[in-house]
Amino acid sequence: MTQQSTGTPPISAEVRAELVEIGARYPQARSGLLPMLHLVQSVQGRVTAEGIEACAEVLGLSTAEVSGVATFYTMYKRRPVGDYHVGVCTNTLCAVMGGDEIFERLKDHLDVGNDETTEHVDGLKDITLEHVECNAACDYAPVVMVNWEFMDHQTPESAVQLVDDLRQGNEVRSTRGPRICTFRQAERVLAGFPDGLADEGPSAGIPSLNGLQLAQLNGWGPPPGRAGSDADRAEAVADQGRAAAQATAEDGQEGAVATEASPAGTKHEDAPGTGGEAK
Repeated sequence: MTQQSTGTPPISAEVRAELVEIGARYPQARSGLLPMLHLVQSVQGRVTAEGIEACAEVLGLSTAEVSGVATFYTMYKRRPVGDYHVGVCTNTLCAVMGGDEIFERLKDHLDVGNDETTEHVDGLKDITLEHVECNAACDYAPVVMVNWEFMDHQTPESAVQLVDDLRQGNEVRSTRGPRICTFRQAERVLAGFPDGLADEGPSAGIPSLNGLQLAQLNGWGPPPGRAGSDADRAEAVADQGRAAAQATAEDGQEGAVATEASPAGTKHEDAPGTGGEAK
């Protein structure tokens, strides 16, 4: 078995048992490789050679097959990750809304480059900074994620305050999710071991729900020919609309974007304000 460097916990018998448990969740055990690699990261802070060997042994795969998966997906790290992984979206929309500026400010403030970790200082938490291609939250651009939890509508100033709070061990809460845990704790959740925080904090906000509310107002649903009856589809849209309204109320938000109902079938060639005319 590969020896680990000082400070890296080994893959213990207990961890191996959990790897076996993950594989047992699936009709074919090898389907559990992705969460198994997250479990390795939750223990060792990255995907190590020892972790790859353990996964391969449990699944009856070669280390080359496991390595191929671990090096394909960017959420798997081959270098140690700090207490918090901070990902700044620098894809097109976030970039033009300020993501590039946020990333440059954080690099200067933390004195690190892309995919690098701050030098350890006693009494402070370590931060790994990375630019990511898309956080799938364009309606809240520019977005930063901490251990894959959303921090919406960031600015260079708020991002600096965010990483300072994280380093100092202050409690930080996601914009649309729970309080932020450490990277290793988050990786254990991704491995399929819940931490009980799934329902802590709002999970959606008005910008994400506007389209759903508009569909509910107009009675829009999937095109004809899809599975289920017209009545089933109409009821599903109504249920979604009610859920959206409830979520808005629970978030304490007021003044949801007012959208006048237009007759079903109305065709809009261009969005208002883009120079085109609605037809």
